[in-house]
Amino acid sequence: MDVIHTALWVSDLERTREFYVDALGLTENWSFTADDGVENVYVGGENAEFQFKYDPDGGPKIDPGTMAHVAVGVESTDETFERLSERADPPVHEEPTTMEKIDRRVAFVEDPDGYVVELVERLE
Repeated sequence: MDVIHTALWVSDLERTREFYVDALGLTENWSFTADDGVENVYVGGENAEFQFKYDPDGGPKIDPGTMAHVAVGVESTDETFERLSERADPPVHEEPTTMEKIDRRVAFVEDPDGYVVELVERLE
């Protein structure tokens, strides 16, 4: 068994691509338009993807609700945080910090729809 993807509704597909692909550096793997007109774009890395769902006719109101965050593994939290800050200027929830107990360096930023994204670097 494996985790395949997490589906998130987005309000602007191009802004989402700019954040996750252009600024963060994830790869756009594939996409399709469903019979109901909803556009689906999959971005990710080696083991899992985000499925971004966009309804050009308005779709559901975007509400990150009680979802705490999504996490992305990065080679360098500091370099990724700096690149994101320069290219996307996202709201920052927590600047890069080291979590000694778990040997991770993390930072938390917000994507264009208000989803919190954790950048996680393994230090071991």
